[in-house]
Amino acid sequence: MSRAVETMHPAYFALVMATGIVSIACQLLAHHLIASALLWANVVFFVVLWVLTILRLVRFPAAVAADLMHHGRAVGFFTTVAGTCVLGSQLLVVAAAPAIARWLWLSGIVLWAVITYTVFAVLTVKADKPSLADGINGGWLVSVVAAQSVAVLGAQVAAGAGGNAPHVLLFCLAMWLGGGMLYVWIISLIFYRYTFFALSPSDLAPPYWINMGAVAISTLAGSLLALSAPLSPLLRELLPFIKGLTLMFWATATWWIPMLVILGFWRHVYRRFPLKYDPLYWGAVFPLGMYSAGTHEMIQAMGLDFLEPLPEVFLYVALAAWAAAFVGLAMDLWRRFRQMQ
Repeated sequence: MSRAVETMHPAYFALVMATGIVSIACQLLAHHLIASALLWANVVFFVVLWVLTILRLVRFPAAVAADLMHHGRAVGFFTTVAGTCVLGSQLLVVAAAPAIARWLWLSGIVLWAVITYTVFAVLTVKADKPSLADGINGGWLVSVVAAQSVAVLGAQVAAGAGGNAPHVLLFCLAMWLGGGMLYVWIISLIFYRYTFFALSPSDLAPPYWINMGAVAISTLAGSLLALSAPLSPLLRELLPFIKGLTLMFWATATWWIPMLVILGFWRHVYRRFPLKYDPLYWGAVFPLGMYSAGTHEMIQAMGLDFLEPLPEVFLYVALAAWAAAFVGLAMDLWRRFRQMQ
């Protein structure tokens, strides 16, 4: 058990991200029973992961420091931000618990500030750095997801902020735009790495689906800002810009889907890379649920009713992916348990 805690991947909060967004998508599309069941499961996941994370910080600080210095694993810490805010959104949408959601939003802001400037500062100033081909991967885009998750939850709690709603929404707008700019910087490096360096099946680890997920959550954040425009004079003035940029994010997410399917086919079918459970697969479930939720909210914000079948289709795909990953997690835990006997 100690070994499992010591080696726990910092990106394990992707489990909370994936479960939360699939639950939210179920609630938006009127699958309330599934949404509620996933909510209670996610509360357990969240508490257990925080207990393990704190235990790891206390007992194995050297392992945490090593992760922080690692270009591939350090960005996994951003899942704590996204997991916290996605759970807040889930509690608000599924359980109508605005007070808890506000506290989780404030916690998410603090986590975002600490992790963002710690991770990027450490990776910037450390002496030994990997090559671009070895150091960059889709997991880096979780930093974008973290920023956008703060914008999403902030836009959702703004309605209960009274006279402070315009200030909350200005902050969320800044987070949304900053996260969008961060996506441009990082995806440019990832695309360059894909197209100008040799690619092996092991290089296409599950987080490459975040290429799509980061712009899917940007779509959700932009849609919620557009829907919140009546609460802010600034958002009303910027509404055409917000809608246009949101549509660009959605179009980019949609572009990535066939490409990622093709790359997955090449990895697992053509190159026969084994498909086995990895905690990073939760980072592949999350984008599917986010595309469903983001498209649904974009339809509401822009009146694009002819797109209504899309969120339902992707919800079923996301549920199937979540179930497969959960079975893999259960089997992995059972195997570890048997080894301890």
